[in-house]
Amino acid sequence: MKTSDYPLSEVPGSERKGLLSTAVVLLGFTFFSATMWAGGSLGKAFSFSELMLAILIGNLLLGIYAAALAYIACKSGLNSVLLGRFCFGELGSKLSDFILGFTQIGWYAWGTATIAIVLVKTTGLPESLQTPLMIVFGLAFCITAMIGYRGLEWLSRFAVPAMLVFILISLYSGMVDVGGFSGLTGQTPTESMSFAAAITLIIGTFVSGGTQATNWSRFARTPAIAVIATLAAFFVGNGLMVLTGALGALIYQQADIVDIMLAQGFVVLAVLMLFLNIWTTQDNTIYNFAVAGCNLLRTDRRRLVTVSGALIGTWLAVNGMYDMLIPFLILLGTFIPPIGGVIMADFWFKHKGAYPTLADSNLPGFNWQGLGAYALGSAAAYFSPWLPPVVGVICAALSYAVLLRLPLSAAAADAA
Repeated sequence: MKTSDYPLSEVPGSERKGLLSTAVVLLGFTFFSATMWAGGSLGKAFSFSELMLAILIGNLLLGIYAAALAYIACKSGLNSVLLGRFCFGELGSKLSDFILGFTQIGWYAWGTATIAIVLVKTTGLPESLQTPLMIVFGLAFCITAMIGYRGLEWLSRFAVPAMLVFILISLYSGMVDVGGFSGLTGQTPTESMSFAAAITLIIGTFVSGGTQATNWSRFARTPAIAVIATLAAFFVGNGLMVLTGALGALIYQQADIVDIMLAQGFVVLAVLMLFLNIWTTQDNTIYNFAVAGCNLLRTDRRRLVTVSGALIGTWLAVNGMYDMLIPFLILLGTFIPPIGGVIMADFWFKHKGAYPTLADSNLPGFNWQGLGAYALGSAAAYFSPWLPPVVGVICAALSYAVLLRLPLSAAAADAA
């Protein structure tokens, strides 16, 4: 079925997309308020030069991670949850399905709560409308995701250029208000944060998204298109979001672009930015959940899973997900990256850069090497005082490579 978006199989060559299509969908995904909130935390804790270095390093690492997975997704035609069948096993992959699906529901809940709360505050509506608005938006945001890739692309082709123009207008106005570059560099930090924590926070903002951006990069016509589009989204696009939030915190003591534009007097643009910013990420987020859910349940009824996820996310939004952003980001930065590390090691070390088709694969129920490597990578990230996301990816990948060489590996795989 053409509109199913192939939740349980490879994307065929006839359905592959070009650079513009792939890039706008991924950029629409990374243009998100939560990233700016994280940037605001950095803006209060670092001088301008330190801030720029943290943004550069953090987003470069995030972009490289996402681009490596994008290459694998395009070559195989598979997304991360389907790739998980190879590195975790038919049944073992349900672990990654659950983890990735849960994180996307968390994001969906946060975004749904955010638009209702900010809209009420911006327009002066009664606070009693917050919960009804969360319910309305929670159900409305999943419409484009139900359509599939074509729905996401249609919205992003309009929303991404519009948001980019709004952001540039706001940044220019901010530079004028602060007195130019000299005024900006003269700002002093008011809070403290370690450099390693800053990098972790930047990566944590979208490492879950980077792991699941394979849902769209697998539609790319060539690996080069997949890599370029992913770097544009996760290095440039996500970096711009972090920078916008950081500069907003420095200049206006506000991290969110909507609050910044309101402070600058751009009321109409602020409301438009609110809707476009949230919607383009929300539909991608619930699409991610649906893909993970389809693999978890082994069903191709993606639209039904999409609606079910929207209902769960809306319930979480109504019950206070809005106040849990920073702990949620730290959780993502610790336990999501090792999944990508295992996928990369499985693709290059075990399968030598080429997967067989799922239909021709005789996969074990559990790939204990992959599951063990994920556990080791997660433990290393959790206990690491230095860049947990990076440590988690590297440790998981190296652990998998080592476990593949152990004499008992083949016997354990056969027993599974």
